[in-house]
Amino acid sequence: MIDWVCGNWDQPDEGIWETRGGRKDFTYGRFQSWVALDRATRMAARRGRPANVQRWTTERDRVYNQIMERGWNPRTRAFTQDYSTEVLDSSLLMMPLQGFVAPRDPMWISTLEAMDRELVSDSLVYRYNPAASPDGLAGDEGTFSLCTFWYVEALARAGRLEEARLTFEKMHTYANHLGLYSEEIGSTGEQLGNFPQAFSHLALISAAINLDYQLDHGAGTAGPVLSRAH
Repeated sequence: MIDWVCGNWDQPDEGIWETRGGRKDFTYGRFQSWVALDRATRMAARRGRPANVQRWTTERDRVYNQIMERGWNPRTRAFTQDYSTEVLDSSLLMMPLQGFVAPRDPMWISTLEAMDRELVSDSLVYRYNPAASPDGLAGDEGTFSLCTFWYVEALARAGRLEEARLTFEKMHTYANHLGLYSEEIGSTGEQLGNFPQAFSHLALISAAINLDYQLDHGAGTAGPVLSRAH
């Protein structure tokens, strides 16, 4: 599988949200290719798995350098949804959670601040701005619970603990009487989309564990690695 990634990562894809705008060079897709290659080389080194480590490492570094060069937009001072746009995408909140960028790296802090301005509404997080990046669907969409919990964890890792705690506490007010979440939260606080949404709850658990760790051990510490694939 990793050899296949080496030969195929540099191609347009449909993106994590599978928008109907055609294949593009989505930053998230390239970033996840980096994750696959990085974790595979770690497994080979730590567990003695047979591997073409030189090739995997070379391709991993190629992906990283491409993202840093083309995924970063100097005008918006942020990592963007794809290489040809200034549109932001909250899927990139995973970058510090999975170790692609340090949570206090200036480029990441700038990206997080851009998301604060454009994707966050009263602590709740949209996937992207459909007006700026048409996805082929009519109507509006709510904020994405999964993305809001990623945002909590990114804030905590960046040292913005009070904001992370407040956002986490606000999200509890949108759960139903059993503490369950749907895929989205509508403009009047109603639950929308798939219910209950497993991804929402996995992100909730990860955010809770990491926020708790940061509060106990001090902002900016490495923290647990529940969000990382090993």
